[in-house]
Amino acid sequence: MVGIGYRKDFAADFAESNDMQPSFIEVAPENWIGVGGYWKKQFQKALEQYPLFTHGLSLSIGSPDPLDFVFLKQVKQFLRQTNAVLYSEHLSYAKCNNAHLYDLLPIPFTEAAIHHVANNIKQVQDFLEERIAIEIVSYYTPVAPELSEIDFINAILQEADCDLLLDVNNVYVNSFNHQYNAKKFIEQLPMHKVKYIHMAGHEKVADDLIIDTHGEAIIDPVYDLFAFTIQQLNRDVPVLLERDFNIPELIQLQGEINRLRDIKQQILQPASYANIY
Repeated sequence: MVGIGYRKDFAADFAESNDMQPSFIEVAPENWIGVGGYWKKQFQKALEQYPLFTHGLSLSIGSPDPLDFVFLKQVKQFLRQTNAVLYSEHLSYAKCNNAHLYDLLPIPFTEAAIHHVANNIKQVQDFLEERIAIEIVSYYTPVAPELSEIDFINAILQEADCDLLLDVNNVYVNSFNHQYNAKKFIEQLPMHKVKYIHMAGHEKVADDLIIDTHGEAIIDPVYDLFAFTIQQLNRDVPVLLERDFNIPELIQLQGEINRLRDIKQQILQPASYANIY
């Protein structure tokens, strides 16, 4: 399965055209909770055709603030009403002292943060009555680290007993910016916890800095890292193509979807893949 992030930018064309045929769609619940009128009708059309995966933006799992259970109640209702397959969120924080920062900020790699975040994840899973997947996010400077990134992530996954959303592009971005080996990083992750994969493009802004933008096509080294990831998994998991702006023609997005599908098939079903030629 390879899906696409559902965007209002192409919703009308998506409903009327066969140029793009993903296996599923993904939305951020907070962008669609309470939406009515024209956009509700467009979204409902998409839901009638495709399974829904969800990826939140504002839960702020790493915030020092208490969890927002009013918001979580809305999320729970949305997940039930749309029959969402999975709910995922970012391993980051986006608010402090009830001020929303409109950015996904890195959590300090500390023992105290591990326990705080893991406890929040447990509360969310108990409230929603389902497991959630947490995404490894891109970051541009570590904040007072006591541990390595990989040890921090693995400790949270173990203590919280949650699933992992593996964003392959984020691992590539972080490995480039912080000068570590992306494949060795992936080898150290608990691959049995990976329930979902994100793929996206980025922008190189300096010789030593690339930014995770979701506004460009996926580059070959990220496709290569994706193939390595599928080899390590040795099983099929849903994969999402993210494109948040600079949206090209739908047929171009379908080309990226096809390439991701082909890579998966080559690795997981090499014999049947050879037979189609």
